[in-house]
Amino acid sequence: MASDPEQPARSPLRQVHTSEDVQMPLLNGGQLSDNYSVLAAVLPFLFPALGGLLYGYDIGATSCATISIESATLSGISWYDLSSVEIGLITSGSLYGALIGSVLAFNIADIIGRRWELISSASVYLIGALVTALAPDLAVMVIGRFVFGIGIGLAMHAAPMYIAETAPTQIRGRLISLKEFFIVLGMVAGYGIGSLLVSTVGGWRYMYGASIPLAVIMGIGMWWLPESPRWILLRAIQGKGNMTDMKNTAISCLFRLRGTIIGDSAPALVDEMLDELSYVGEEKKASFLELFRGKCKKALVIGAGLVLFQQITGQPSVLYYAASIFQTAGFSAASDATEVSIILGLFKLVMTGLAVLVVDRLGRRPLLLTGVTGMVISLFLLGSYYLFFDDTPAIAVIALLAYVGCYQFSFGPIGWLMISEIFPLRLRGRGLSIAVLVNFAANALVTFSFSPLEAWLGAGIVFYVFGVIAVVSLVFIFFIVPETKGLTLEEIEIKCL
Repeated sequence: MASDPEQPARSPLRQVHTSEDVQMPLLNGGQLSDNYSVLAAVLPFLFPALGGLLYGYDIGATSCATISIESATLSGISWYDLSSVEIGLITSGSLYGALIGSVLAFNIADIIGRRWELISSASVYLIGALVTALAPDLAVMVIGRFVFGIGIGLAMHAAPMYIAETAPTQIRGRLISLKEFFIVLGMVAGYGIGSLLVSTVGGWRYMYGASIPLAVIMGIGMWWLPESPRWILLRAIQGKGNMTDMKNTAISCLFRLRGTIIGDSAPALVDEMLDELSYVGEEKKASFLELFRGKCKKALVIGAGLVLFQQITGQPSVLYYAASIFQTAGFSAASDATEVSIILGLFKLVMTGLAVLVVDRLGRRPLLLTGVTGMVISLFLLGSYYLFFDDTPAIAVIALLAYVGCYQFSFGPIGWLMISEIFPLRLRGRGLSIAVLVNFAANALVTFSFSPLEAWLGAGIVFYVFGVIAVVSLVFIFFIVPETKGLTLEEIEIKCL
């Protein structure tokens, strides 16, 4: 892999000649080589990413489960005659559970560690799926949805942290962005499995039950994986254990995460991490107020700002119009909402995959600036369609696809990537939990307020409003968001904050 021309020249370590192992440039001005094995990097990414896949699957499956559960002949229950409020509780129950999960993460994440938070998430996923699938009445089902949502909140907090802290610097962006790919993959799987089971009696139970095996695999996988070496070293710096023992544990974890290629450089790499962590974190104990001071305040503005704009630029609402736009354009095969969702899901998958391939080559800022610019144009086109060109549905279809593609090329994966990188280690757990909380709260707000705003202003004006907000987000990205490509997490803290 070519070195980044923007980075200072670095001396190579010894050359390694294997098919799957990659020799990478040196860290931090030429001190040591951050070697990694592609094969060894797969499992430390895969098991945390299953938390994102389960989140996406829940979105897709629920859109089909609500159709199944309201059917007098196919629901298999006597309480199928549900009001709009009760259906809303089913669909949004996991979202509100995710908010609680984010609050829990704020209080426990830095204490129990990334690995145990993901194990807890898998356990809660399992319990929530079981309760939902076996629910004898609506109340129990809503409880199950809420519990499952707590798992979402924990997973979406811990997974990007674990991946960021364990991934080699050179492919960190690609792996965290790939987690967004897994979320979209889960959506497509949810839509697909849901469409297959929607005509089955009691199909909604099977839709929710299908997530149980994945939760088990995630839990077993995280039990097998080691803890984040950076978290272990942080605890050592904070005086939470014997420094020598915890340093040896971090070295052992690094061997398991990077494979045999890391060889004799593992102790030196841990020493460098320890030195940099000591340098950037002079205070041993992190306080809540520190989140709103200095570097932490800047990181919070960047992280929370990105995930806020990720939602308030209309992402939950634009898809609300997908089925009607396709129907207006004469796509009879897409008249079914499930089929439209599958079409859009596959398109989202392709565009997210494209972002994954180029994020570590082009950088975070270019993808954000390019993608959000496309979103601005798409939103104004959508607004213009509803106000002036409602006899030309092709405009709406093009604008919808452009918006979805640009979002998945920018805000979708890059938002989650940046919040996992930008916070200083001592407050990464708390900072990221606030960012996740902002994300889910903004999602709930936009989803809740869209229908009233549409009735009051009309769809065209609402999309114009989203377009103006997207312009503001573009200014925010240009002036506030730094480039983190090619930097270690410790270098990001020193150079970008």
